[in-house]
Amino acid sequence: MAYSGNNTSLSTAFIIRIGILLVLPLLLLTGPVSIMAAQSQKHDPQLIVIGGDRDYPPYEFIDKDGHPNGYNVELTRAIADVMGMKVEIRLGGWAEMRSALQNGTIDALEGMSWSEERAREVGFSVPHAVVNHAVFARKDSPAANSLDELAGRTVAVHRLGIMHDYLVKNGSKAHLVLTDTPADAMRLVAAGKTDFAVVAIVPGMYLIRELKLTNLIPVVRNVATHRYCYAVDKGDADLLSRLNEGLAILKKTGQYEKIYNKWLGVLEPQPVDLRTTAKYAAVVVVPLLLLLGGFALWSRTLHRQVALRTSDLTREIAERRNAEEELLLNQQQLVQADKMAALGILVSGVAHEINNPTGLILLEAPTLKRFFADAATILEQYYRNNGDFTCGGLPYSRMREEIPRSLDKLQEAGKRIKRIVDDLKDFARQGDIACSEIVDLNSVAQAAVRLVEPSIHKMTTRFSVSYGDHLPQFCGNAQRIEQVLVNLILNACQALSGTEGAIELATYCDPSRSTVTFWLRDEGSGIVPEHLARLTDPFFTTKRDSGGTGLGLSVSAGIVKEHGGVLSFESTPGSETVVTLTLPAHNKEHTP
Repeated sequence: MAYSGNNTSLSTAFIIRIGILLVLPLLLLTGPVSIMAAQSQKHDPQLIVIGGDRDYPPYEFIDKDGHPNGYNVELTRAIADVMGMKVEIRLGGWAEMRSALQNGTIDALEGMSWSEERAREVGFSVPHAVVNHAVFARKDSPAANSLDELAGRTVAVHRLGIMHDYLVKNGSKAHLVLTDTPADAMRLVAAGKTDFAVVAIVPGMYLIRELKLTNLIPVVRNVATHRYCYAVDKGDADLLSRLNEGLAILKKTGQYEKIYNKWLGVLEPQPVDLRTTAKYAAVVVVPLLLLLGGFALWSRTLHRQVALRTSDLTREIAERRNAEEELLLNQQQLVQADKMAALGILVSGVAHEINNPTGLILLEAPTLKRFFADAATILEQYYRNNGDFTCGGLPYSRMREEIPRSLDKLQEAGKRIKRIVDDLKDFARQGDIACSEIVDLNSVAQAAVRLVEPSIHKMTTRFSVSYGDHLPQFCGNAQRIEQVLVNLILNACQALSGTEGAIELATYCDPSRSTVTFWLRDEGSGIVPEHLARLTDPFFTTKRDSGGTGLGLSVSAGIVKEHGGVLSFESTPGSETVVTLTLPAHNKEHTP
């Protein structure tokens, strides 16, 4: 491995020395002032200074107005907003920013690729992006298919960047030309001063577009993949925790996805040829325009007829509609507030279930799939020519069967996540007020149990269910009844004083009364007699100190009443509580 720039002439060295002698007095004069300015900026103990690279678009860069901009910058500001942090963003040279983190001038770097060597020097957050690196070359350059084929060639690479570390660590035999910025590396290749450049694929494509380097293309994609994280001082666990928590909140609210798509989405979509455009226009656009035109004409005619016939009732109908909509909105807000309170408990319970399979899929699946797809042909040929060999500590003949099974396991983990998240979304989504669905009580109860399963396992080791066979269906709204069951099960969990307390759940029907019943018993603290009559009163709660709103049972009772059902409670203080929800069975003979 060799570095360019080693053949500097004596005249160049002499000029550099003269420059140092001229600049040194200025540095001695301005140095203390700069240090004092930096200290004054750090004087505020609440201020968190986060640094970054000024020339690493679209992740972070100084824009045309001289302001910090890019994916990292917008993500940092969003985390600061949700976490209530006072943040100052400073962008400079990459080497300068790394040194600033080490000497404490800044508190964190908003974008740094993870490696084992770097992890011994700084603390890394959870990844907020994955950076794939590529080899860029001129269109007329010799072909290259891997990093190994760069041996003996001149390769431009960002000084102290992750690929600089990577190539040095792996003993690359290329002649490395170190540059201050990725843009400089791309310019060297475009100008024919180096054969190749190794740059992250997204910044590389961004620079090709912005700098109009039309003679450059990525000749090898995904030569290395690195997790992209926040970096803090090795001992600053508090700041690291706040950054991780802010990232988690942004991902839950969807704000992270918007920022990611804005900056790191597809830079240049594939062009659509004229023939394809004409085809879609003929098949979709023209009929759609005709349909919209006909609909507009019909709608206008109908509107005119209705206006002529109902002009004397317009004001009364509008006022009544506004009153009904306001009442409906207030009711939905009340229901949604209770659902959100329950969701707060659910999220803490299922976080572990979601984080593990999600992390497994995001970090492992893409690498395994790319490796297996790219290496399978070569490995099989090597196996046929040379016989069995060790791969990952095991014979290749076994590993080629184990790898597909590993991928299947990851796929199953993804399905598990999808099921949990789908149930959570269905629960959180506001349901239709109409109670016109034909609903199976067992299905609703099973969905409710799935939603609160982490909370159940956390609170008790003695949970049992018994679903009745051949239950008649009832007419109602599945989501709203599911909300009632979730509230009841969570209340039972919270009533337990230890994991040895039991929770029993059962469903059954009473043919003589034509009803279906949900029955729930917990061996918790029970309810004192004077509180039993007030359980469904709005804002009555015995758990206000622990965050209770007093709306759960009140809203549940209202939902049950809308369905023509009955919600009853029986309790022995210090022993048990039994809740019974009875709903009228659906009568098919009276179905309209």
